[in-house]
Order: sequence, then structure tokens, then C-alpha cells
Amino acid sequence: MEPRNFGGDADRPQSAGAHTGRVLVIGPYLRVRSGNADAQSEGYVLRNAEARLDEAAGLARAIDLVIADAIIAPVSQIRPATYIGKGKVEEITGLIKSLDVELVVMDCALAPIQQRNLEKEWQAKVLDRTGLILEIFGRRAKTREGSLQVELAHLNYQRSRLVRSWTHLERQRGGFGFMGGPGETQIEADRRLIQERISKLESELKKVQATRRLHRAGRQRVPYRVVALVGYTNAGKSTLFNRLTRADVQAADILFATLDPTLRALNLPHGGKAMLSDTVGFISNLPTQLVAAFRATLEEVLEADVILHVRDISHEDAEAQQSDVDAVLRQLGINPDDSGRIIEVWNKIDRFDAEQRDELLNIAARRPEDHPAMLVSAASGEGIDALLAAIEQRLAAKRTTLDLSIDAADGAGISWLHRNAEVLAKELHDGRFDMTVRVDETKRDIVVNRFDAVPHHAT
Repeated sequence: MEPRNFGGDADRPQSAGAHTGRVLVIGPYLRVRSGNADAQSEGYVLRNAEARLDEAAGLARAIDLVIADAIIAPVSQIRPATYIGKGKVEEITGLIKSLDVELVVMDCALAPIQQRNLEKEWQAKVLDRTGLILEIFGRRAKTREGSLQVELAHLNYQRSRLVRSWTHLERQRGGFGFMGGPGETQIEADRRLIQERISKLESELKKVQATRRLHRAGRQRVPYRVVALVGYTNAGKSTLFNRLTRADVQAADILFATLDPTLRALNLPHGGKAMLSDTVGFISNLPTQLVAAFRATLEEVLEADVILHVRDISHEDAEAQQSDVDAVLRQLGINPDDSGRIIEVWNKIDRFDAEQRDELLNIAARRPEDHPAMLVSAASGEGIDALLAAIEQRLAAKRTTLDLSIDAADGAGISWLHRNAEVLAKELHDGRFDMTVRVDETKRDIVVNRFDAVPHHAT
């Protein structure tokens, strides 16, 4: 395929700290043939090559790289030495020289030997998809926990690439005294230092996790349930988060704009409250190092009572993105088909005209009742009220509604109910408050025994 320009990126002004060299983005995608099990297992059948290349270019732009060009390099068979074929390597060599490229981004996961061989052939630095995502995460992490997780993932990645990355590794240190021998090779020393740092980071992360568990336990002592947002990167989670909570979390049209988790109070239609958590976006072929490293951050998702799977329904690869998110959820031990816990949110419907929107509504209406799709526009606010009602309904299904009567002079009891239950109704009659409250199952017996509460009967 002929090189495809991305519209003047090379002439765009660079931001502070941007990479000063020019970047070539390459999409080495397997040709999809009928019965190609390898391609199907990697999800290539579902994903459009042009959309994948656009995403790779977006990842590069996310860290201010200046893209000279972006091309698709079809691969019929992955080569152990260079990933792509010899002829394509030579063709790209000429392109690199003509474009004066200093960095090549390969939108795939390269083995260390493949990365090293390509750098020798092209005389340019080569970064694969995993390395690029690690670079983005490294820049985005703001909290201590996020920084620790990124560094841990980066060191695990770097450990297998020491030979490629560091120029001094062929030297050996001499021994001391008469029994020193050849000494420890530099690569062995560096690998040992990295392992020591990894062990220290893992220890620090355990302490952070312990603190997070304490905070979570504190939230569980009050009646607030947790609602978590998950979805493909750039699906509009942060914009939806801001719309639902009136917060001001960064929401930008770039990949991985949000990395560190954020918690805010969510006001429900009938006066109840929940905690809403915004998490890092998922992406296709998310490096396993990052899934493991960010497991602590994603514990908010694991513990959530309701999970909102936010989808950019206007994206041409919306179905493939859904499959990618479902795959990561399974890695975390969450069943993406759990209709009692997961609500699918089709975001960005403002990008459709009236006819397309009617078609979407018809598709949503044909879905099973236990797998509804909520159509919203986080940007305009359309559909938000219906989404809040659906969230409240899911949360209420896991709680018990009780009626009780309490002496108006029992200030301590009334205060306890407001702290530990969701007060749905409260009326004063003859010096007593008649109340309808909704409580978690863990507090049901306490309310029944202390306040002689009975199951609520709607009138």
C-alpha cells in the first residue's frame, strides 16, 4: 500500500517537551483469509485495518510525536527475525531515509530480537505497541500509585530488552584480588538491579493497595454503593463522568486522556447517592504487563455494584472495541454478560442524524430486557436521566426497602438512619416520623431489630 499521509502532522507546531524527530507509523497487519485461525484468534477479522492504523497514529500523537507518515504493511506470515518480510523491510528502509525518520512505531508486539534486527536494518529507534502504550501511561500517571504501576510495568518490559536498549552491555567488569575472575557481566548486573527495583515497587504497591482497601472499607460502612465506568479509550467515559457528577475531570479527544482513577458522589433521581468511579480506558492488545500492574487500580471495578460499559457507538469499529473491553473484563474475573451488574451505554448518539438515531433505537429495543442498551450523549446530556434511573433501579434491586416509625425526639436514631440507609420518604405525624428507607442486606437485620421496621408495601 502506498504511504498514506495524516494531513500535515509534520508541519504542526510541537508542544513543549515533544519529540523533535519525525516518526513513521507502520501497521503490520496479517492478511485475513478464510480459515486463518491465527488472525481470528487475534481479533483481526473484526477490526478494520484503516481504523487500526488511525488508532496507532492517535497513540503516537498522544505523546506529541510528529508523524511524518503512516502506512499499512500487510503481513502474510509473521517472520521470526523481523516480523515483516525482507522485501518490505528494504522498502521501508528507503522510506525512512527519504522522510528523515528517527523513530518507527510498529503497531504490534515485537519480540526483543525482532526489535533489535529492525533497528539495525533501519538505523532508527523502533518502538512497538507495548512500548508506546507504556510511554503514554508514563506521561499520564499523576498519583503515586499510578506512577508506581507504570514503572513496574515498564521495568518488566525493559528486562527482556536489555541487550537492545543499552549500549554498554557487552563490557564485563573485572574481578578484584586474585580470585575475582571475569566478574559479573554488565547485563547480569543491570538485570539484577532491575529485579531489585521491581521487588521494591511490588512491596510499595502492596502498601498502597492496603490503604485503598481501608478507604474502600470506610465507604462500605456508609450506604454508598459504587458505580464504575469502563470502556475503550476515548469512548467518552470522562465526559460522561463529568456530566453525571458535575465534576471537572480532564476530558479530551485523545487516547488515554484519563489514567488515574477518580471517585465522585453521584446523586440519584430519588435522593439517594452512590460513588462513581472513572477508570483507565481499555484498548485492543492491551499489554499483559499493564493489565497485571493496574489490577490494584481496577479493584474499584472488581468491587463495583454496577458497571457502566461505555461504548462510542459512532465508531466504525464499535463492535470490535466491545470485544476488546469484554476480553479485559474477563481477565479481571468479571463476566461481561452479567446483566444484573453491567449496563451497556451507547454514547455519542449526537453524531447521528434523525434517521440513524431511529435505527439505533430500534436495535436497542430488540435487545433482551435483561440486556438493555442506554442511548446517551455525554456531550449534550441526552439520555442522561434515563441512564440515572437505570442505575438507581439496578442498585435498588440489591437493597431492601423498609417502613418504620420513629419518635421525633430520637435524634440519634434518625441520624443513624440518614448515615446508614437511603431515606426515600419521611413524614411527621403526631410526634413521630413515618419513614421509608432502603438499606443494604448487611444492615437489614439491624434496622428491623432496632426500629421494628417492616417490609415496604407500595400503595
